[in-house]
Amino acid sequence: MPNKSLGQHWLHDRDVLAHIADLAEVGPDDTVLEIGPGLGTLTSELLRRAGRVVAVEFDPDLARKLPAQFPGKNLEVINSDILSFDLSRMPAGYKVVANVPYYITGKIINMLTINALTNSNPPQSAVLLVQKEVAERLAAKPGDMSILAVSAQVFADVSLGDIVPAELFTPPPKVDSQVVSLKFRPTPLVAQEDMKSFFRVVRAGFSEKRKKLRSSLAGGLGISKQDAEALLQNAEISPDSRAEQLSIDDWLNILRSNLL
Repeated sequence: MPNKSLGQHWLHDRDVLAHIADLAEVGPDDTVLEIGPGLGTLTSELLRRAGRVVAVEFDPDLARKLPAQFPGKNLEVINSDILSFDLSRMPAGYKVVANVPYYITGKIINMLTINALTNSNPPQSAVLLVQKEVAERLAAKPGDMSILAVSAQVFADVSLGDIVPAELFTPPPKVDSQVVSLKFRPTPLVAQEDMKSFFRVVRAGFSEKRKKLRSSLAGGLGISKQDAEALLQNAEISPDSRAEQLSIDDWLNILRSNLL
């Protein structure tokens, strides 16, 4: 029985499982880190294609049972919380694939992007099955941006895969899911030395989403509205804009403004 407290929803549709593996471009030379393998349905698809699969499962009963399902396969099952898993133990260029429990999706995205920031051992890519709304937020374009979108897109090229209806899961979740692909950039769009200041400005801009940028930046950065307006004009951005309208380049222009 799925454990509701762990957000377990089993996916058995072979076409969707194949689509996830297709998007991840898994091949015989790849090592895949699978998050939350559960009953092993996605694991089976990955093992058909990958050279090696490392599956991190939080549920001890599932972790104990999984290896016996795939005798002779190059599968390592680790009973651990993925949020405390040491990614440095993975080989360089590994790929992440997962049907992610909704309640830790944001934390997993954060873990992968922060890992890219610290440059300890970032994955080559991550293909995740997540709540449809979250997938759309990750891949958003200027006009619908959020801190989550900016954070992901600084580090990765984000694209959307298939929508997966709730009824394909057991038990069905309350909302549909969608596959999202993150191909991590060799070099983030923001320089390492500018990263802290960049996200300080972004957080300030999104601090009061209903307000125009001159007001949200003033409050978030602790400057006057006049200074915030001058900052935006210097970056060639309308002070009447709102944070969700800005591209990553726009935020970089604000950062580079000689008034900051």
